[in-house]
Amino acid sequence: MDKTNLNMPLIKISKRFSSSLFILFASFLLATTAFSADPAAKPADAAAAPAASGTAAPAAGGTALGDAAKGQTLFQQNCKQCHAPDKQVVGPALRGISKRRPIEWIVSFVQNSAKVIASGDQYANDIYNKFQKTQMPSHAFLSPDDIKGIVAYIETAPSEAAATPAGGATGGAGGISAAQQEDNTLLFTLVIIVLVLVVIVLVLVLAILRKYLKDKETSLNESDREIVNQKFELGKVLKSKAFIAIVSIIFVCYGVKSCWVGLLSVGVEQNYKPHQPIPFSHKLHAGQYKINCNYCHTGVTKSKNANIPSANICMNCHTYIKSGPKYGEAGIKILLEHVEGNTPIKWIRVHNLPDLAYFNHSQHVKVGGVDCAKCHGQIDTMEVVQQVTPLTMGFCINCHRETAINGKDNAYYDKLYAAHKSKDLTVEQIGGTECSKCHY
Repeated sequence: MDKTNLNMPLIKISKRFSSSLFILFASFLLATTAFSADPAAKPADAAAAPAASGTAAPAAGGTALGDAAKGQTLFQQNCKQCHAPDKQVVGPALRGISKRRPIEWIVSFVQNSAKVIASGDQYANDIYNKFQKTQMPSHAFLSPDDIKGIVAYIETAPSEAAATPAGGATGGAGGISAAQQEDNTLLFTLVIIVLVLVVIVLVLVLAILRKYLKDKETSLNESDREIVNQKFELGKVLKSKAFIAIVSIIFVCYGVKSCWVGLLSVGVEQNYKPHQPIPFSHKLHAGQYKINCNYCHTGVTKSKNANIPSANICMNCHTYIKSGPKYGEAGIKILLEHVEGNTPIKWIRVHNLPDLAYFNHSQHVKVGGVDCAKCHGQIDTMEVVQQVTPLTMGFCINCHRETAINGKDNAYYDKLYAAHKSKDLTVEQIGGTECSKCHY
């Protein structure tokens, strides 16, 4: 075979390898653009797991005092903001109260502490004076059985040392989790490594082909010799149609991606963190003092809205507490001015859904058993509250796809379990992703 004919395919291969290098470089740029998308703009694939309560539920049926399981719920709703079983909060530690005082006395004191103190009861007056004459609000709405259940819970509740997990588990409440970010970073790194290796191989193969053809230069015709000896000229590359086309494609792709990300972010107020008219610290109240969310946001278990607490609820404590550990008297002074002037506090709403979407707090919190942190994040660690989850339709739909329904002690769900012949049902499987569930 003629050597010139043998060299012809090699020259074509050399030219194709040069083109391949250029295309591969462009692909590298496109891949970099695609993988560098803002993760905050993507729909959340998984929501943060509900925070552990740190307290084991008492056994159903209760003790001789009363129903401890029911008592736990009542304690969380009405007592936790001022009391704990084993430590002093606003009021004294309560464990052992059934041994210190008869149950009839406890019922009377809880229902109307002022009456017991006024009667001259020595024990009641000792507590009253010890805690700077801070009088416990009346709880006349609690029945004797309710109070007995609370006492049963207090006496059987695990100690805080036993209830605290060995390692605090934390998680993002919404957005992309740390594990997902790690997966994306690893994938991006692998793509870069593969592309770099392919480029290196192509460069080496091209160098070998050029060297081989250079050695056979005498057997090449003029046009082929010109191809073998051609030099890289940046100016020609920049003016070439291929380069202009690839740059144009990259520019268009980046523009489309930016527009898409911008459109997805319309109405998404993630990380919104306004300063409120009164410097109220959830970290102090919910975190340090363990005040239950339901105490202030009273509608969360019985209404569509969780509601912003009235100043009267604040005054349950601040009638006696006039100075705070962080802001001193300044914040409480503003509260008192509103109370005395009978003017509303103009709190700035942080979490807000559009009017076209229906959301019911009681349905999620009471029926579904969804923890507040699922949507609102770790509020008890926030000095200033901010929106940590996107609260987009994708966020809600993913939650409905992944969350199992809470059918405990609910006959309605018993029928569903029987119909589906399974107790492993998600919200999606009972119609939780139908449009009319939230938009009507």
